[in-house]
Amino acid sequence: MVEPSKSVTVVALLADPDAPTEVARRMARDLPARLENASGRRRRFDVKVVSEPFTAGTEDLSTLTRRLMDRVREEDWHVVVALTDLPLHTRGRKLVVELSHEHGLALLSLPSLGGLRLQRRARRAVEEAVLSLTDAQAAETERPGDAAEAESPGRRRSLGDFTGRLASVHPAPVGDEEAADLRYVLKGPRGYLRMLGGMVRANRPWRLVPGLSKALAAALATGAIATVNSTVWGLAAALSTPRLVIAAVGSVALMIGWLIVDAHLWHRKKEDSPEARKRTALYNASTVLTVGTGVIVCYAGLLVINLVWALFILNGQVFASMTRTPLHAGEYWTLAWFVASVATVGGALGSGLESDEAIRAAAYSKREQERRRMLDDDGDSS
Repeated sequence: MVEPSKSVTVVALLADPDAPTEVARRMARDLPARLENASGRRRRFDVKVVSEPFTAGTEDLSTLTRRLMDRVREEDWHVVVALTDLPLHTRGRKLVVELSHEHGLALLSLPSLGGLRLQRRARRAVEEAVLSLTDAQAAETERPGDAAEAESPGRRRSLGDFTGRLASVHPAPVGDEEAADLRYVLKGPRGYLRMLGGMVRANRPWRLVPGLSKALAAALATGAIATVNSTVWGLAAALSTPRLVIAAVGSVALMIGWLIVDAHLWHRKKEDSPEARKRTALYNASTVLTVGTGVIVCYAGLLVINLVWALFILNGQVFASMTRTPLHAGEYWTLAWFVASVATVGGALGSGLESDEAIRAAAYSKREQERRRMLDDDGDSS
């Protein structure tokens, strides 16, 4: 790491591939101006985005810190903020961000920011981290030595503006042997839900539908055939609303369960400890919500497609002669609803034609896929 000049402070946003890189690139557009306005020291900032898998093969915090320190020594960067979409843990707590003022480093776990307003929260966290690190460097430059380090306002500066807006974020102790000197973690039920929402967002569940092409083809084919089947017409006309709801919930649950079981998405703990159990429960909850969100999006899409198909293909006289019920708007809706449930079951069967890797690629982010492969390899070698 080099000392920042009076004119330009170089800030590197070191981001994992995929979603973290996208967040960093969007942030970098206006981050220099925002930092310059917030610094109040007439500094200029040059923000660089570097996309590389710095979390590859590990979730260990100390290992990640050593990697970042080695990376900084190779470049002429004043401050490095690392962004990852992996959920990180320290001493049984879910990590939000940690800083090392001595080395000009910050590590931010994006899932800890929750599933809503991620870009805004990430930008605020990065701004506060950069200002804290650069203030410490400026104070050390002005008053070098141990006394100056102890009295440095940047050294003591917390991320109050950022953490004050998130009630579940709290400071956490840092060991003397650790490189970090400031750390924030999530606590309590709200912290758990925030991390869970962030993990689901990091997996981007809306990609599940186009990612499962064979299952989607099976569902569309099932829906198209069922829509013109007179037996299905009679069943749809005879079913009450509660039974239609049960059919919808049952088909969605079947699809979720089948995808998780068939692709081996359920995470099994490798050790019997309270921390391992909590982490396993968190990963499995994120899996269920990720797959569930994707399946619900798929179900809604099938409902719309089946409704349009029914409006185009059905004949009122033929329908009435077969079901003894006139074909009105309610009948169109009921039939499309029931057929969507039937088609979802067909999609579940079609998903069996997909490879496990295809389902994992559709359900998880790249970092999460790598993490799970690493765990599977560890399990096979033990």
